[in-house]
Amino acid sequence: MRIFSRTPWYVDGLAFECLRCGRCCAGPEEGYVWAEPEEVAAVAEYLQLAVDQLHDRYLRRIGRRVSFLEHPATKDCVFLSYDSDGLSRCRVYPVRPIQCGTWPFWASNLKTPGDWSAAQIRCPGINRGPRHSFHDIERKRKRTKA
Repeated sequence: MRIFSRTPWYVDGLAFECLRCGRCCAGPEEGYVWAEPEEVAAVAEYLQLAVDQLHDRYLRRIGRRVSFLEHPATKDCVFLSYDSDGLSRCRVYPVRPIQCGTWPFWASNLKTPGDWSAAQIRCPGINRGPRHSFHDIERKRKRTKA
């Protein structure tokens, strides 16, 4: 009989350092950057647009939720850009959605060590840099719906 532990496999923390590669915000596959109404309002204010203008220019409806648009050819987030040194930059970084700010500590990436390793294929910052505490990881994991 196998006994399952309720202690998450990442209880000792996980290393992550953003390398500003932009791959978390980029295609080639389609994705969703979900935005809650308060996040939409914050982005609209930051861009000095009315909420309706933001919806018209930068959002799409998926069922009952909204997601930020992507560039049609690349599937990159519409707010992803690159500095002259080639490092990625989010044009709405100070008010980015929770989903963006909690990467890579999403429930889908934390299910198993294999899921974490699979996320590392896309994100070279996983398993590099400072170790994030279990408490910090859990706080971020619980904040996102991604």
